[in-house]
Amino acid sequence: MVTSIVNQKGGVGKTTLAIHISHALVLKGFKVLLVDADPQGSARDWAAARDALPPFPVVGLDRPTIHRDLPTLMKDFDHAVIDGPPRVSDLARSAIIAADLVVVPIQPSPYDVWAADEIIKLIQEASVFKEKLKSVFVINRKIVKSAIGRDVVEALEQYPIPVLNTTISQRVAFAESAATGSTVLETDSKGAAAKEVMALVNELMSLGV
Repeated sequence: MVTSIVNQKGGVGKTTLAIHISHALVLKGFKVLLVDADPQGSARDWAAARDALPPFPVVGLDRPTIHRDLPTLMKDFDHAVIDGPPRVSDLARSAIIAADLVVVPIQPSPYDVWAADEIIKLIQEASVFKEKLKSVFVINRKIVKSAIGRDVVEALEQYPIPVLNTTISQRVAFAESAATGSTVLETDSKGAAAKEVMALVNELMSLGV
């Protein structure tokens, strides 16, 4: 299974989600490959910051041939997670076409809702070639102890893809773990951030992709 984390808007937490989804899948017993399709190479920087080998391999594939190159790379893996590029481009299109499931992280703000339009158009274009392609929104970087904002969720209903029930909060634990090339699943496996990540992956797996 291939999961692409994409959104052309910067700062929505694509890399953090990609890394944590990958680690959660490893903890469930899967062999996982993380594909860094962002020319900025943030996932590769994360892996380089570790003192030990990461719990899954991270490869750079920031060229618009991901959909053609990935099947060969994936032959020894159960899952691949693609950390998508920061703008709509041929590279983003390739990352979407390569996927079985597209996850679009959205911060709970009107600006993010408005900015989602372009990436949704790309997903719809890809669906012409991949009829079974599934896609979902996930609310990311929600402010802890605040309502998500029903208006944001309602605004996302204008788009033809569902919003996941699980939300990921803006927590210091994510930033602290990133600084050492770790995940919250390592630094505080019983903490609130880790529980949210595992709930997210459980919900993604329930989609039956």
